[in-house]
Amino acid sequence: MHGEEVLLEVSHASKIFPVKKQQLRAVSDVSFTLEKGELLGIVGESGCGKSTLAKMLVGSLPVTSGTMKLSGEEYTKLKGKEKQAFRRKIQMVFQDPLSSFSPRMKIGTYLAEPRRNFDHVPKQQALAEAEKLLEKVGLPRDFAVRYPHELSGGQLQRVAIARAIAISPELLICDEATGALDVSVQNQIAQLLVDLIEEQNMGCIFIGHDLAFVRSVTQRIAVMYLGCIVELIDSEYLEQECRHPYTKALLNSIFDVYCDQKEEIQLLKGEPPSPLQLQSGCPFAKRCKSCMEQCKESLPQLKEVSAGHFVACFLTGQTSHREEQ
Repeated sequence: MHGEEVLLEVSHASKIFPVKKQQLRAVSDVSFTLEKGELLGIVGESGCGKSTLAKMLVGSLPVTSGTMKLSGEEYTKLKGKEKQAFRRKIQMVFQDPLSSFSPRMKIGTYLAEPRRNFDHVPKQQALAEAEKLLEKVGLPRDFAVRYPHELSGGQLQRVAIARAIAISPELLICDEATGALDVSVQNQIAQLLVDLIEEQNMGCIFIGHDLAFVRSVTQRIAVMYLGCIVELIDSEYLEQECRHPYTKALLNSIFDVYCDQKEEIQLLKGEPPSPLQLQSGCPFAKRCKSCMEQCKESLPQLKEVSAGHFVACFLTGQTSHREEQ
């Protein structure tokens, strides 16, 4: 993927919420790029800032500091009609699709809304396009006359994806879009997303907590911990070359049906510190078995340790497999 046209450029983005006389740093100094046609996964524990970052990317939550550029345009400061016009370029798919449907609105009307609102196409044309969208996501055309309660969770998620791509966005953000679905349906939705991203040459941010599943869907993975990206790595090299202790802990939590049944499960002990009471040094220091004095005193910066592989850890002196070859 590397070398393709950069679609999204996020630079030192942060989000701070005032909480009484304190400040809650939900996202801290996040930087990364996304290329056209690429799926980038973002993983981490609950509360690490994944969903907050998603809302910042889509523009529903203003950034406290930093910049976000889509196709070279800085869009975080847009207002009024400019902001409204820009919204079509970034669309979002949520974890619970049913919550975004009106129970009194037919599926066809729901799918026709984006084209009618943004492009002012006639109602009948928009409804005809809605039926084609249903076919594109693997659903029958006659679903256009059904109501949301008549569809299953997987079918509703396909409809949500169809609505998101109706106005040909440049960037699609999926926030736990498969988390509430059965495993077999998850794979179907994931394959649908992969095919659509390739077909329409969009970019996609795929947010999830299941590292194994996210790895199988995406080209690269960004691992977040307490508002920071601690590692950014190609998905295919994740298991062999990840270097951050937190990433390794997440990998150890993945269960394999062929694993040694007698092998002791290594659990990550402790809880992340409160974002209201951040200490100096690395936020993972108190849970890290390899913690050094330097980790307690200084915050490690995200640095490139090999081509396309970034790590925020002082324990990055090892040579990767690709560098040895």
